Amino acid sequence: MSSMSTTNLKDERKKEELIKELFEKDPYKPTDAFVAASWMALFIGMVSYCVGLWNADMLLNEKGYYLAILLFGLFSVVSVQKSVRDRIEGIPVTEIYYGIGWFAAIISILLLVIGLWNADLLLSEKGFYGMAFTLSLYAAIAVQKNTRDIHYLKRTKYDKSK
Repeated sequence: MSSMSTTNLKDERKKEELIKELFEKDPYKPTDAFVAASWMALFIGMVSYCVGLWNADMLLNEKGYYLAILLFGLFSVVSVQKSVRDRIEGIPVTEIYYGIGWFAAIISILLLVIGLWNADLLLSEKGFYGMAFTLSLYAAIAVQKNTRDIHYLKRTKYDKSK
């Protein structure tokens, strides 16, 4: 290995250490506790909802309906969060995509409410699905925000250190 490439490698390591140091000190960085809590809430909400479906005494097509609503809802709220954040950061987002994201998020919630309203379930079961669904949607938004914040901070720290 030549001395030129060794020097470049050392410079790159120093730059990475500087970026890491700057990133760790940033007051806008989500705390590790909040990131972990967000991921745990997402995991707990999704797993609880799915375990409830697995053990439910309902037809397979009903289980599929509720699973599809969960997946649809998770995708739509992440899409809305991303669109909102893109707009804040000046990244172009078309009105149609932004509108579809909101429409999909609202529809997923309405479909769950309508499905549970008409379901032949105990009130406690309906509440369980509603709460697990809501927890999952909120946690998906938080996870997406944390991921975006961390990525943004790393990118801006890297740009400033050049």
